[in-house]
Amino acid sequence: MLAKVRSGAIVGLDGVIVEVEVDILSGLPKVLIVGLPDTAVEESSERVRSAIHNSGGTFPMRRVVVNLAPADLKKAGPAYDLPIAVGILLSSEQLRADVENIMFLGELSLDGTLRHTNGVLPLVALAHDEGIPNIIVPEIDAKEAGLVDGINIIPISSLSQLINYLRGDIPAPALVKDTAITNSVPLMNYTDMEDIKGQEHVKRALEVAAAGGHNMVMSGPPGSGKTLLARALPSILPPMTNDESLEVTKIYSVSGLLPADTPMIRQRPFRSPHYTISNAGLVGGGHFPKPGEISLSHKGVLFLDELPEFGHSLLEVLRQPLEDKMVTISRAQGRVTFPSSFMLVGAMNPCPCGYYGDPFHKCTCPQSIVSRYQRRISGPFIDRVDIFVEVPHIDYEKLTDKRLGESSAKVQERVTAARERQLKRFKGMRFTSNAEMTPAEIRDFCHVEDSAQSLLQAAMKQLYLSARAFHRILKLALTIADLDNCDTIKANHIAEAVQYRPRRTE
Repeated sequence: MLAKVRSGAIVGLDGVIVEVEVDILSGLPKVLIVGLPDTAVEESSERVRSAIHNSGGTFPMRRVVVNLAPADLKKAGPAYDLPIAVGILLSSEQLRADVENIMFLGELSLDGTLRHTNGVLPLVALAHDEGIPNIIVPEIDAKEAGLVDGINIIPISSLSQLINYLRGDIPAPALVKDTAITNSVPLMNYTDMEDIKGQEHVKRALEVAAAGGHNMVMSGPPGSGKTLLARALPSILPPMTNDESLEVTKIYSVSGLLPADTPMIRQRPFRSPHYTISNAGLVGGGHFPKPGEISLSHKGVLFLDELPEFGHSLLEVLRQPLEDKMVTISRAQGRVTFPSSFMLVGAMNPCPCGYYGDPFHKCTCPQSIVSRYQRRISGPFIDRVDIFVEVPHIDYEKLTDKRLGESSAKVQERVTAARERQLKRFKGMRFTSNAEMTPAEIRDFCHVEDSAQSLLQAAMKQLYLSARAFHRILKLALTIADLDNCDTIKANHIAEAVQYRPRRTE
């Protein structure tokens, strides 16, 4: 008897319907799985055999053919265990049930219990979009699946429970949705601005960067607080909206990084990869492409410590995602696109020894070495950074000052107000922050006063700024104006934006 059961596959961040066809034929006992399965799918036959046996069923001692359609789509992962098991039970007539309107997802243990499965959220969204009214998911993934409304989610803990439900012996298990989804959650593992001593101008630069979603690079000697300042940035970013949380959760679900007790990510990501990371680890890739660090930083912060130590190819490959806010990975089987709308924050020493320009430590690097070290970061890459700020040595008096600085909560209020102005400005457009504007939007929204125009013209001539740098100064000045609650860009806004341009050592 031929049985057909519906499941799903992940391609990039999207789901594709997979039909699991099972037929039991005469011949020597053997399980043959076709339809471009990977090793995890091919090994499912042994997991399914043990799970059926330990759930009170009988595995047929005949030739079992399993086809995963469409046949030209690569199938990866153990999520097909459950639909294959149901298909075998239906085909061997041990189970009689109508499964036409049900999608099945789940990895089986040898004892028949269902384990956590990656990519549940996009697959549940797929079932909803395809008009499939019911979906079976592992009980441990039920809260994640419950983020999608308009579909009947049936959480199952074991194959034996599913068999009893399909036979009508027990009612459908109830789904308890996570009602605690809120944006007002405490930030964990982030530094509060009030705990950082001194560096007021760097804190101001962080505030401007957060208000407009601008990229930023900090340069300074070792121990000046660059990493500490970077880790404080998420604490002043605006709270994530539900739509942003769903986007980020989808990425982490597909990547297998979503904790079982965290059905929805509600804090902005902060990713800090080591400079030994590979290209595929940074931008995504692999035989079955998975999101890289830049996609895992979506709607959050990508922090690159020791920026010049990252390979030249690594930094250059970031140029396109920084502009387009997405990354496309091409393979022989096709192309997948991952979102990568992140804030880039870099930290670097001014020279290999770290003390060039430090009044308290003598630099031991020759001038040529200093210049070569700083030029590891190319001009085109620097042109994509809006803010470049120096982080100097901290004085003893500031370190021992008992007074606390301004808290992250107060800074976040100003940042959120500036972002709300930008959301109102870009209503109906695909932009949400000033940093995302193109030259056309800069022309429409950046209204510069006459006195500010002359200052900008002088800066362009004296600093030999490129056209990209010119547009970035205007975007940055507009963010500073938003923080001041101004509708036009004034001379002081241009002056502050210009001072954030990088200064190279010749």
